[in-house]
Amino acid sequence: MAFKQKVAELLEQALNERPELFLISLDINTSNKITVIIDGDNGVTLQDCIDVSRAIEHNLDREEEDFSLEVASGGAASPLLLPRQYAKNVGRTLKVTTTAGEVIEAELTGATPGAAILEWTAREPKKIGKGKETVNKKAEVPFADIKEAVVVIKF
Repeated sequence: MAFKQKVAELLEQALNERPELFLISLDINTSNKITVIIDGDNGVTLQDCIDVSRAIEHNLDREEEDFSLEVASGGAASPLLLPRQYAKNVGRTLKVTTTAGEVIEAELTGATPGAAILEWTAREPKKIGKGKETVNKKAEVPFADIKEAVVVIKF
C-alpha cells in the first residue's frame, strides 16, 4: 500500500471515530511531511489535534518510511472552504468575494447544502429624489459563486 494512501485511510478512520470533526485538507509533500488541517462543528481543541495525530502516527512505522506530521485547526483567519464550515459560522459576519469580483461584508444568517444566506445593510440612491437611503439586503449566494469567504473578527 502506498504511503499516501495509508495516511489517508488512517485519517479517515480517526475522523469516523469523531463525527463532529471533519477534514479541510491533507497534504503530503515529496519529503513525507504530512500536514492535516481539520475543523469541527463545535470548533477544534488541542486534544482533538493530539487524538488525530496519534491515530495516524501510532499506526505508521518510521523504519519503513520516515515522515513528519502536523495536525492543526483551520484557524480564525482561514477562508471557509466547505459547506459544513458555513453551517458552523451562522450568525457571524463574513467578508465574501464572489467570482464576479463583488465584495460583500454581511451576516451569515443561514447555510443550505448549496448556498450561503447573507444579510446586510447598504446605502443606495433614493428611488425618488436626491440622496441615499439605507436598505436591508438579503442574498442566497451559491457556493460555486464564492471565490473566498473569511470570518470577520471583531473585538
